[in-house]
Amino acid sequence: MAGGLLVSGAIAALFAAAVPAQGAGSSFDNPPPDKIVITVATVNGSGCPAGTAAVAVSGDNTAFTVTYSDYLAQVGGNSDPTAFRKNCQLNLKVKVPAGFTYAIASADYRGFAALQRGASAVQRASYYFQGSSSTMFRTHTYNGPLNDNWQATDVTDWAQLVYAPCGVERNFNINTELRVNAGTSTGTSFMAMDSTDGDIYTKYHLAWQPCPAK
Repeated sequence: MAGGLLVSGAIAALFAAAVPAQGAGSSFDNPPPDKIVITVATVNGSGCPAGTAAVAVSGDNTAFTVTYSDYLAQVGGNSDPTAFRKNCQLNLKVKVPAGFTYAIASADYRGFAALQRGASAVQRASYYFQGSSSTMFRTHTYNGPLNDNWQATDVTDWAQLVYAPCGVERNFNINTELRVNAGTSTGTSFMAMDSTDGDIYTKYHLAWQPCPAK
């Protein structure tokens, strides 16, 4: 998978971009005609074995989607003792139009959970640029009994957006985790990165801003 997945598309619009010179929340309405290209440098983890994760950029380049086919944490019954926790680390090379930078403004996670009474589950994610000390962590907790689809959204305040350094290529890292705790429950409980239509995916929304003029 390393370096093997390349996706691109022409930018048609910018997603709620912020221009610091005009104040947080301002918009930039003149998107460049260049392409954004995302290459998967490495993908590792028990939740995304080789060949089970892929990345695609939306047509207007305001978001990209990570698709999984084997991301499920399980506990109880005949479950493997190590199956209670699954994780996936994506290391992405992101090539953006000259003169622009980006940040992850929000992320949407969808799945299905079957948790027995007394069991619980956690979905966690962290985001950071290579070489940066700024790491964002988000955690969502679910308690049994639960037998339904779940959805979680991580949203970053405009003032806290961490943009990629201008003029420097830094890989972007996304770490996700699913963890199921049996607690006082009996039987089998699980949590999957899944959705009602059968797709297993996570969607990341991009915020854009122009780099300072040299």
